[in-house]
Amino acid sequence: MTNQLRARFTLALALAALLPPHTAQGQEEEASKPSLSLRATPASGFTPLRVQVVATLQDGSDDYKDYYCATVEWEWDDGTVSESSIDCDPYEAGSSEIQRRFTAEHIFRQQGRHRVTFRLKQRDDVVAFDSVNVQVRLGVGDRFGR
Repeated sequence: MTNQLRARFTLALALAALLPPHTAQGQEEEASKPSLSLRATPASGFTPLRVQVVATLQDGSDDYKDYYCATVEWEWDDGTVSESSIDCDPYEAGSSEIQRRFTAEHIFRQQGRHRVTFRLKQRDDVVAFDSVNVQVRLGVGDRFGR
């Protein structure tokens, strides 16, 4: 190896040592993204069935930008949809906190298997969603026309 080539190689190694390790931006964002879980209680019962549904964001960054001040949508699979949004301060990296727990109640009056879907949205874009099944059976009073 010539002296000039050796000098270039040494310079390249020195510069590489000064740079942070390479991480793809998508991988970095994905690592800080919270995971979403959804639970319905009770998951089955008789009409009219009152169900509480809880969506929880676990792990990930406390200020994950896509989840900050998101609109919440619950689709009940019985022809109804509930939506809510809150007024928030502008997002500030490192200090804005995402909401981690969302709850809703719904009364199912129709028998059948209902797929309840929870969505977090930024404008019209869905940034996270999950769904859970609720099994509703015909109640005794409904069987006899009461």
